[in-house]
Amino acid sequence: MTDSGSPTIAELEEQQRHLQFDRFDNLDAWRLGCTLVELATTRTQAVTIDIRRHGQQLFHAALPGTTPENDAWIERKIRVVNRFAASSLLVGLRLAESGRKLDQELGIDPALYAAHGGCVPVTIRDVGVVGTVTVSGLPQVQDHALVVEGMEGLMRDHATRDTPTGASAP
Repeated sequence: MTDSGSPTIAELEEQQRHLQFDRFDNLDAWRLGCTLVELATTRTQAVTIDIRRHGQQLFHAALPGTTPENDAWIERKIRVVNRFAASSLLVGLRLAESGRKLDQELGIDPALYAAHGGCVPVTIRDVGVVGTVTVSGLPQVQDHALVVEGMEGLMRDHATRDTPTGASAP
């Protein structure tokens, strides 16, 4: 991480390689969404949470203190992930490093796209990006970190469930 607390591009790229599932179904979206709600509620964080697969909204929760503006930010972050197949935070850092912006030069309407942290792709190993997990309401690095924490928990849950009885998970 940099001194500002923001992860580096290399760290985010490694994180994205790590955050790959063997499967992601509707029940996984529900479990992940409930985990994110629990984490945010325990921490008294006012966030909106959205999980989608192939464009279908599988989970959505707006916790106390959020507004429709959070939903607008979610839509804008999702468009970035769907277009660039990378987390919205990673896209934002790559753009900043290159001195570029999401604008007409890239053929993008900035009113519709936001390269701000908080949306992470749902990637299936050997398939690619199939969905998104998005949080809005905190500073962008914290939005991103909350999503990653929840996704890593789901990955551990998968490892535990997929391990035969009596064997230890890797």
